[in-house]
Amino acid sequence: MGQRSLHDRRVIITGASSGVGRALALEMARLGPRLLLTARREGPLRELVADVEKSGAASAETVVGDVTDPQVRSRIVEHVLNQWGGLDVLVNNAGVSAHGRFAEGDESTLRRVMEVNFFATAELTRLLAPLLRAGQDPLIVNVASILGHRAIPHNSEYCASKFALRGWSESLRAELSRDRIGVLVVSPGTIDTEFFDHLIADQADTPWATQKGISPEAVARQIVRAIRRRRHEIYPNWRGRFLVMINRLFPRFVDRVMNRYG
Repeated sequence: MGQRSLHDRRVIITGASSGVGRALALEMARLGPRLLLTARREGPLRELVADVEKSGAASAETVVGDVTDPQVRSRIVEHVLNQWGGLDVLVNNAGVSAHGRFAEGDESTLRRVMEVNFFATAELTRLLAPLLRAGQDPLIVNVASILGHRAIPHNSEYCASKFALRGWSESLRAELSRDRIGVLVVSPGTIDTEFFDHLIADQADTPWATQKGISPEAVARQIVRAIRRRRHEIYPNWRGRFLVMINRLFPRFVDRVMNRYG
């Protein structure tokens, strides 16, 4: 098969108001898709709609709300069904995190992280699966993390959610192969966004939170390239790729390094 086209394709991006979601909408817009952008903040979404239309998107609309809310997920599905009748690309990008030792945290933090990063993604995908089957060259893009390959201290809830997301994605890829629905997992390392400014809990100073990250625009370019080239997983950050490689070859060494920060 040749490269996947995004021209006039029907695309949903969750968590689109900032960071990777916003950068990805702008990067995709140059290729002329029809975009449905979702996030909790209405103002930034409105600005993004104007920007992507200027950049070449065939159309751009929004659904404002929290994807953990079943009613918001229903509104997304209704919009796609009524306006498009099918879906070609679903980008599950919405995510949150928390910093701190697990034993010193609370149940609400764990549940909120899992709700946003995993359960909302899974349930929105379940609802949209029939519309993806009606799509043209359909694809699901799950924005995971390098921490779904190797966990680190003080991010236990986030790591758990991303391990779950990656494992679920692998199962989903096999189950949907008969329907010719692709699944791309994006596993970046630290990204230079406002992500760390919106933590659910922040009870620890972590050295990796202050690392210079890759730009969201660079991540977006790599995602679009991977979509077009029909990749299954990408690691848009050299530090992330290095961590995965070292952990596979020398897991006990990585354990000793991580223990220093425990």
